[in-house]
Amino acid sequence: MSRSIVRQSKFRHVFGQTVKAEQGYDDIRVSKVTWDSSFCAVNPKFLAVIVESSGGGAFLVLPLSKSGRVDKNYPLVIGHSGPVLDIDWCPHDDNILASCSEDCTAMVWQIPDRSLTSPISDPIVILEGHSKRVGIVTWHPTARNILLTAGSDNLIIIWNVGTGEPLITMEDHPDLIYSISWNRNGSLFCTTCKDRRLRVCDPRKREVVAERLAPHEGIRPMRAIFTRDGNIFTTGFTRMSQRELGLWDPTNFEEPIALLELDTSNGVLLPYYDADANMVYLCGKGDSSIRYFEITDEPPYVHYLSTFSSKEPQRGMGFMPKRGVDVSKCEIARLFKLLDKKCEPITMTVPRKSDLFQDDLYPDTAGPEPAMEAEEWLNGRDEDPILVSMRGGYVAPKNRELKVAKKNVLDSRPTTRRSMSALETNSLQAELHERLLEEIQDLKATVLSQEKRICDLENKLSQYTNGTA
Repeated sequence: MSRSIVRQSKFRHVFGQTVKAEQGYDDIRVSKVTWDSSFCAVNPKFLAVIVESSGGGAFLVLPLSKSGRVDKNYPLVIGHSGPVLDIDWCPHDDNILASCSEDCTAMVWQIPDRSLTSPISDPIVILEGHSKRVGIVTWHPTARNILLTAGSDNLIIIWNVGTGEPLITMEDHPDLIYSISWNRNGSLFCTTCKDRRLRVCDPRKREVVAERLAPHEGIRPMRAIFTRDGNIFTTGFTRMSQRELGLWDPTNFEEPIALLELDTSNGVLLPYYDADANMVYLCGKGDSSIRYFEITDEPPYVHYLSTFSSKEPQRGMGFMPKRGVDVSKCEIARLFKLLDKKCEPITMTVPRKSDLFQDDLYPDTAGPEPAMEAEEWLNGRDEDPILVSMRGGYVAPKNRELKVAKKNVLDSRPTTRRSMSALETNSLQAELHERLLEEIQDLKATVLSQEKRICDLENKLSQYTNGTA
């Protein structure tokens, strides 16, 4: 008699759950611009959402703790003269955010820790170099101050935001670029394009090192992301408009490692990748479900785990970095689902009976410290992310203010470049107030972590005393 063998995986029973209504964010006017962007970015401190705005582009930035109904007069981040198309938090500073827009520019903003009391209209740097709308903005994973932008002029520009100057320009794409993803150490990035090609680019050599025509046979937009092993995970459409996913080895693009058809729908599948668990969450625009898969070394290589379903379709999605999840509840991922007028956090949890720290679920994860400077990366150095432990809950270090150094003020154009004077002329009293708030937050975080540690030790002591350990 044959016995079916179930694949062993600690993520086989991951389940999704929407948080309570009062922990969501209501009355948010999510942007209606027709662009296949996630419209949302999140980090352990803030939630940012691109919103509808008259007279230009704007986005909303909320501290994660400010849940509930958002006041209709809550200050926005304004500065773009056209609709904002994409936003991305800096992985090395939780107060720095990049945005790009139909006004052909990208901007970098510094967000204060406290809730906004007035609109922010002055970015710390404006990046001008595209001749058409800029649709993609993404930070380098390990080098400080390196930012990549891609526009409808088919250009990819890599900037040093510390000086506000372009370092590398690539013109290898003949048509609109759909998506860009850095690999783990930032030595390469992969792109998908309207010409139906998947490309792997080496930015410092300014060349395409590998490409594949039509990894998915359909003509609808594709998405691609690098995995931690250096493979490329793609989503796209078949010739019959069925959605499918693929896993590819960029050193051998002839045959896919895995190719799996999913369903028939029009929404582009946006992949969100968890490098620590090697899991991918697929969120389709207009879908009301989130599918998640585990990538392994065993056939069929991409294993379907489960689907989280809800009633309302999603307009966009934000994905929390691993250092922002709640380790005490065995939460391995948190997604922020955008609806028409609100944002719902969704927690992905592994069911465990023990309240102790689960080492197997939380390997050391990428921390906020950059592994190298922009000049080192440009000169050919590659470094993996600097890892931090998740044990005891992650406590963020004190943030550093991003400094923008201009090499020659006379070279700047007054009509298009803005100075930093607005940032540097804050009164001494405001600076002291900021510093006191930061110190209070640091002390609170320290007290909370020590309280948890004391409770754990007391529990263990009582177990030994009662003879139950």
